[in-house]
Amino acid sequence: MEFKKLTDSITISVIGLGTWTIGGGDEADTTYDKEDISAIKTAIKLGITHIDIAESYAEGHTEELVGRAIGGFDRKSLFITSKVSPEHLSCDDLLASAKGSLRRLNTDYIDLYLIHAPNPDIPIQETMKAMDSLVEQKLIRCMGVSNFSVEQIKEAQKYTKNKIVANQIEYNLLVRDKGRVTENMESKIIPYCQENNILIIAWRPLAKGELAKPGLRILDELVKKYNRTQSQIAINWLISKRGIVTITKSTKLEHLKENLGAIGWKLQQEDIERLNNEFITSS
Repeated sequence: MEFKKLTDSITISVIGLGTWTIGGGDEADTTYDKEDISAIKTAIKLGITHIDIAESYAEGHTEELVGRAIGGFDRKSLFITSKVSPEHLSCDDLLASAKGSLRRLNTDYIDLYLIHAPNPDIPIQETMKAMDSLVEQKLIRCMGVSNFSVEQIKEAQKYTKNKIVANQIEYNLLVRDKGRVTENMESKIIPYCQENNILIIAWRPLAKGELAKPGLRILDELVKKYNRTQSQIAINWLISKRGIVTITKSTKLEHLKENLGAIGWKLQQEDIERLNNEFITSS
């Protein structure tokens, strides 16, 4: 596995395990618990030690499954990210959410705790006061945000004694400067975060599978050149960028292994520039 710097003392793997729909979607579904736990364990054994979850995933059931899956592993070897829902950003609610996540995960601390999305109806200073408290109590190691604009990051940072170390946003070869919930990713958010040592964690790196199949001309050309898959090219392009890591959701062994095939080699700079600048079109 390859790692990038999150803080002066903490690194994070460039590929993490996304868990949305593991254990259900908006509601809990226990149908595939055994298979889901096995898949999480397999990912860890393969070296994917960064696991990304949120209290809202499957009404907390995803956290419960991760808690059960990590029980047999050395906790210090794992990096757990969870997210507090935007409706829980008042001080008392946020503290209760974090403790609920810790309980479901059956762990003493969360490595990275993110505000899942901004909420203009709750004062950000109240939210950041609670985040500071979690750091002081050593319930979280560091804090970050998700789906925040540059202006929202700056505003949040004004009210915390601790550094915001990450911003998780939708970003991939097809979603560049306008996503489902954020915009100005390439023009504003990523440059600002790179300049201020705020790690970008890219979610949906394969654009819901669109970047994992033939049909996009540049990708198909590079597949032949590098003898790699479309997914591996798309992920390598992401992690080739300064201060960017990604999370991929998969429960199938072959897909986990394929995603890991995106590391250990590098796209040539000329090909990175092509992917940066050319419009991605169908073959």
